[in-house]
Amino acid sequence: MSNQKTSLINNQRGFTLIELLVVVMILGILAAIIVPNLLDEPEKAKRTTTEVQIRGFEQALARFKLDNGFFPSTEQELAALVEKPLNGKIPTHYPTKGYMKKIPLDPWGNSYIYLSPGIHDDFDIMSYGPDGASGGDGNDADINNWEIE
Repeated sequence: MSNQKTSLINNQRGFTLIELLVVVMILGILAAIIVPNLLDEPEKAKRTTTEVQIRGFEQALARFKLDNGFFPSTEQELAALVEKPLNGKIPTHYPTKGYMKKIPLDPWGNSYIYLSPGIHDDFDIMSYGPDGASGGDGNDADINNWEIE
């Protein structure tokens, strides 16, 4: 009976150090490939949200111009889409509920920049992105209405 126990114990074998190191290396390589892609997803979602919001502003501005014959001025800002402006050129056919319920901040908590007349078109709408400053590269790059496809 003791011979059987001894042979069972000898037949039970664990992982060798080399096998464990190979598994750890494979897991490390997979993590190095997958984790950066997962970390980038929230930033991509914020950039997409920004583009969608800018497109919404463009549609509301088009309705504003269709009703009134002009775009709100830079001084009137995008707020002219929520409440009838009381300064500058006053719109004559402004709907009682406005063109939008509110002007959201960009996903990073900053206000959108609106210029009318714009440098690139009738109006320019910009978000400075996560760094909150003009310019930037990669994820910190500005998001501009004239560059959205």
